[in-house]
Formats: sequence, C-alpha cells, structure tokens
Amino acid sequence: MDAYLRRIGADRPGHANATALRELQERHLRSVPFENLSVHLGEGIVLDEKRLVDKIASAGRGGICYELNGAFAALLRDLGFRVQLLQARVFGEDGTLGIPYDHLALLVETEDGAGRWLADVGFGDHSHHPLAFDLREEQHDPAGAFRIVPAGGRDAPGDADGHGDLDVLRDGKPQFRLETRPRVLGDFRAGAWWHSTSPESHFTRSLVCSRLTAEGRTTLSGRRLVITRGGERHEETLHDDPAVFAAYRDHFGIRLDRLPTDPRAGEDGRSDRGGGADGD
Repeated sequence: MDAYLRRIGADRPGHANATALRELQERHLRSVPFENLSVHLGEGIVLDEKRLVDKIASAGRGGICYELNGAFAALLRDLGFRVQLLQARVFGEDGTLGIPYDHLALLVETEDGAGRWLADVGFGDHSHHPLAFDLREEQHDPAGAFRIVPAGGRDAPGDADGHGDLDVLRDGKPQFRLETRPRVLGDFRAGAWWHSTSPESHFTRSLVCSRLTAEGRTTLSGRRLVITRGGERHEETLHDDPAVFAAYRDHFGIRLDRLPTDPRAGEDGRSDRGGGADGD
C-alpha cells in the first residue's frame, strides 16, 4: 500500500476523513490512467484484490472500472475508510441501460461517520471529487454539475418506481444507474468477462488510455494522441511504433514490451478512427 500511495503521489493521511478521500481520488485520477490495454494484449481481467493492487502499485499500469475501483477500495480500507462495492448499469447514448454489473463504483464512509460518499476512479471522464451520496441536490465539480436522484425520477429516464436504485447525472444527462445493495468483487466477474470478450462491448471495439491532468486530459486511442489544455484540444497522429511506445511512457508512465492490437487499425496498422475515454 505504501507503493500504491507513492504511485499516486500521496502521503498516508492522518485521518480517514472527507478531505483525505477527496485528495486521494483526485491524485488517483491524475496518476493512474483509465485504460483497456489488457483486453488487447491478451492479458485478461483478473478480479483478485492483490493482483489488482500489484498491477497499479508495482506494474505501473491502470485499468478499467473493475480494476481501478477494486484496487482503490483496497487502498481506502487499508487507510481506515469503510467501503462497499456497488454495481451499476451505464446509460448508452440512446438512453438504454447496459448489462448488469456494467460498472463498479464505491460507497465510502469516513472514520468519523460524518457522511457517505460516492467515490469513483474508474469511469473515464467523470467527477474529479467524491459526490455526497445522500444529497439529492446539484453538486458542483470541476467536471460539471452532478446530481444523485432516485431512478426513474423526472430528471432521468427509467422505470417509474426505480426499485430504490439511484441515477447519477452529469449536467442533466444520466451517466449510470446504481443499485444500492452491497456487492463483493467476485460478483463482477461476469461483467468483466463480457466487457473483455464480447464483440458488443466497446472495450473490445476500441483501444484507449486516458488520464486527467492539471490542465485538462490526455488520451491515447491507438495512434491518435489528444491533449486538452485549458479547453483547447490538440490532436496528433503517431506514425510509428517507437512514437506510440514513447507516448505510453511519457504521458501515462506505462512501459510496454509490445503494443496492444488496435481493433480499429487499417491495413497499415494505424488506427483510422477516433476514440474517447468518456464513460466506463
């Protein structure tokens, strides 16, 4: 866990409070990339807590939601936070919900019992700070205005009764639907398997590595490098393998001995379509 803290540039907090949680989440987002390289390196997604922590703390890698939030939960528990794993289904662009166990998010309680927080370091471009779990009013974050509302409420699509589930909205648009029943890491194996093998999963159809920065965000999708600083977008196509290796190393701290296969690559091996890191 000390190596994990060094990876995200954080000191061990003196107290497991809301201030510490906020700092840990933001440092994690700026240090550990959201990436699906394992899917295209043939490595598989293994939901074992020790292996998830080792992947981040020792191997210098990132991961998708199950890996990032699974490891972050272990770190938070080690630091004195109480953590529950929650399953969620992600809203598609057309408003339909994804598969069960589509996303893993964290419900975190501080040691002083001062409140409950929705923490998430595994949803790509999302809130920078934890969200107050029991607050139904708008919460302002550097990434936008967020609300947690009963599922199927007037501000979100879905079933009228909602069955006690909650919808997380960003700038009025639903992001995912949370089930409030606590889960364990093994419950997410089917979702991780589907996302890493199904031709219908966007993870098998795209290649992405993305990290929050102090100025904006840096995303590498195949050979397409996009850097956003202060609202200005700069896009570059990397024309050879050494440039791609260097981009993974210099922008994300990832050192690879081989490049992942890009499913959108043309005959010349270059990605001929764009991709993004928005969403899980």
